[in-house]
Amino acid sequence: MNCRGCAAPLSLPLIDLGTSPPSNAYVHADRLEQAENWVPLKVAVCQQCWLVQTEDYTSADSLFDAEYAYFSSFSSTWLAHAERYVAEMVERFGLTADSRVVEVAANDGYLLQYVAGRGIPCLGVEPTRSTAQAAREKGLDIRELFFGRDTAAQLKSEGWGADLMAANNVLAHVPDINDFLGGFAALLKPTGVATFEFPQLLTLMAGAQFDTLYHEHYSYLSLTAVQTLCERNGLEVFDVSQLSTHGGSLRVFVQRKDGERRPVQPAVQQQLQAELDAGVKTPEYYATLAPAAERIKHELLRFLLQAKADGKRVVGYGAAAKGNTLLNYAGVKPDLLAWVADANPHKQGKFLPGSRIPIVAPAQIDIEKPDYVLVLPWNLLHEVSQQLAQVRQWDGRFVIAVPELKVL
Repeated sequence: MNCRGCAAPLSLPLIDLGTSPPSNAYVHADRLEQAENWVPLKVAVCQQCWLVQTEDYTSADSLFDAEYAYFSSFSSTWLAHAERYVAEMVERFGLTADSRVVEVAANDGYLLQYVAGRGIPCLGVEPTRSTAQAAREKGLDIRELFFGRDTAAQLKSEGWGADLMAANNVLAHVPDINDFLGGFAALLKPTGVATFEFPQLLTLMAGAQFDTLYHEHYSYLSLTAVQTLCERNGLEVFDVSQLSTHGGSLRVFVQRKDGERRPVQPAVQQQLQAELDAGVKTPEYYATLAPAAERIKHELLRFLLQAKADGKRVVGYGAAAKGNTLLNYAGVKPDLLAWVADANPHKQGKFLPGSRIPIVAPAQIDIEKPDYVLVLPWNLLHEVSQQLAQVRQWDGRFVIAVPELKVL
């Protein structure tokens, strides 16, 4: 396979997580007798542009289909983040009722609802029918399309040249990353700004966050790689900021290289230097993740097996994609993790892909009063422990597995 960023041959492996179904391919109860599509989950590093990426085994249209079950609005933390983002962008870039805002991967309207609430014309691009419909129910204008240069040309012809384009947690999800970025250069006004948010490679490696590797994430991004990709596609990075979301993310600000360019902020060079110092351009930097993943797997299995031997009941919370990577890599089944609760009704009544662990409503926690609740989206531990504070009333305890097994 060649690099999807620069086409150089891929020769440096990062990790091999075996085989598993796509992490968002939740199983309907009436399909339990049917086989799932298990495919390899391997990640490699390009030693030319240093883009970290999955090897190709699945197509985007099969991953982001009509039954896609990730709805952003079920996280209060994420909603608050989106509302703050809109307020900051309106103030920094002077957005008004005469502006145009386009969000790529608008999901269920979690962010654009705050743009529309300020009276700013906005449009969402979202390829998954389930979430697009939820956004329309909020009164938002949504186009059910994958984004790229052709989509950008179509929207521009309709008068949607953008003052601001938002792309939260989608840059990692696109197989043709050059076509995707080229679409931003085409749709932005000469004075326009685009922002990309994505979990950053430095925190993935430092925190052994191997569970954030799954088929829907085609790329794992550093500013080093993103800057190169942007330059190749007519964009310039002019600012970057650190975020706490998803265990540690970057927000990258870009503008057209042929437009009215803002000065490049010192934070860009500071971040690039931090990545260089960490070793992102050296093969040795990438050698630590596979051993850490194996250690985390063994710690989790020891805990679950001991809990079962002691007659303790362990359940999960959060039917998240990262949890599916962890459980399938560790080979966990319902005998060790009885069920997983999730607030998203679109997931309830289904089963986790691969492990076939049932997904239930959070009310089941109060009914069964388990001894341990394994929080699979560990980045939301604070939110979950507050929402489920009653667990401590019966001496129940919360558990996370990444970056190390902790019983809280």
